[in-house]
Amino acid sequence: MCRHIAYLGEPVSPAEAVFRAPHSLLVQSYAPADMRGGGTVNADGFGLGWYLDPGAVPLRHRRSTPLWTDEALPPLAAALSAHAFVAAARNGTTGLPVTEAAAAPFTTGRWLFSHNGVVRGFPDSLAELAKTLPVTELLTLEAPTDSVVLWVLLRARLAAGEDPLTAVTGLTTAVEAAAPGSRLNFLLTDGETLIGTTWTHALSVLETPTGVLLASEPCDGDPRWKPVPDHHAVRVRRGRPVELLPLTLEGLPR
Repeated sequence: MCRHIAYLGEPVSPAEAVFRAPHSLLVQSYAPADMRGGGTVNADGFGLGWYLDPGAVPLRHRRSTPLWTDEALPPLAAALSAHAFVAAARNGTTGLPVTEAAAAPFTTGRWLFSHNGVVRGFPDSLAELAKTLPVTELLTLEAPTDSVVLWVLLRARLAAGEDPLTAVTGLTTAVEAAAPGSRLNFLLTDGETLIGTTWTHALSVLETPTGVLLASEPCDGDPRWKPVPDHHAVRVRRGRPVELLPLTLEGLPR
């Protein structure tokens, strides 16, 4: 499946995690370590979204080509100093389009979102959930993929005022109920809070004195990397400990 990385903390260059680290996102795009039967490379597009200032809307660079073919992003990433970012390399589901609009991260307002996984039985399995959306949302989708539909469903929850953690975990359990066996590994941030999920795939967390990195696979051999248990949510907030929260089909435990 896809690979993605997110960071929240003191300003850093995204180039380290995306390009320079021994097992950076670039390496994961052509030599991933744990695809779990979901293909061999992540070459169907990529994206990087970042925040230059607290409270600002994110900026974004996306392409439909493999990450290793892009000559513009490495120097751009090296020149940036971002306090939060999300980057992803896509392995598209067979039959779904390979376009720039299908590549994460997706964005609306201050949010960045990425999905690593697949919705089983798409599009039929999401039909009932999609009925809750305005028809204009469905008629103006960026791309007709499961990840884009998940993003539209999630941003509807956020627009309705749901807490980000509640919105992400609620969507995870709703989609799993509608499409059992789906892989729903999400990253969501507004530059102040970072939420991740593991639902039938992998995520690791690295806490340093200056920030927190979440990644589908560790970017290097730092012994501080810790695997996030499957069926868990991760919440990162500035100045607070990282929270690991178990997920069930009923949502978060009370």
